[in-house]
Amino acid sequence: MQVTWLDSNSWLWELADQRVLVDPWLVGPLTFGNAAWLFRGEHPQPRAIPEGISLILLSQGLPDHAHPPTLKALDKSIPVIGSPSAAQVATDLGFTQVTALDHGESHHHGGVTIQAVPGAPVGPTTLENGYVLTDQSSGLNLFYEPHGFHQDTLKALAPVDVVITPMLDLSLPLVGPIIRGGKSAQELANWLQPQVMLPTANAGEAEYHGLLVSLLKAQGGVEAVRAALAASGQTAQVMDPQVGDRLQLPLTPRTAALS
Repeated sequence: MQVTWLDSNSWLWELADQRVLVDPWLVGPLTFGNAAWLFRGEHPQPRAIPEGISLILLSQGLPDHAHPPTLKALDKSIPVIGSPSAAQVATDLGFTQVTALDHGESHHHGGVTIQAVPGAPVGPTTLENGYVLTDQSSGLNLFYEPHGFHQDTLKALAPVDVVITPMLDLSLPLVGPIIRGGKSAQELANWLQPQVMLPTANAGEAEYHGLLVSLLKAQGGVEAVRAALAASGQTAQVMDPQVGDRLQLPLTPRTAALS
């Protein structure tokens, strides 16, 4: 299993001969609505769109996960799997093979099974998606949720070999945490007993501007999580990828190939 962090929440995962592009923001600025004065993200250098994409996986329908300019630049024949809100964004943009997954539902693509699990709350009524992806040939699996929100029903899926989760806490005055990192990462390590953990939602090379950025409070990070896991006797290897580096994950299959 190989993973490449493309900055922010964007990833390319390679498993079971599939190349899965996750929550891509690669083209143009990142804004919410037309409020660039409130929040604007930019890549200092253009981001190349990976070649040979087998599948696009979207965890949320918000622009930092289902980024319209990036999705517009992608081949509309590439299959898309997403939360219901993300699937609607992809459909509206002209993708022709779109699958919406509710919590607990699964979809098979190539040799990969994608199961949707409860993720982050967005607004008063919407609960977006996290995912567990399983390589059917090796039995290796991966959990991803980009905001550090998960439910204890996830325990039933343990063990999970790779956990990709925030390791930094971000909060806003009067609103509270919008990304839950440190405590959430430790909880996932206890529940899922992963071999490898990687951070997401970090600001690698991306630059952020606007009023909202000035109000954000950040705490924790990779080193804090690594120290906390070591202190509690956890054996997960916490890796800290750099933008664009393709990592071969040091994994040992725990099960025989799945039927």
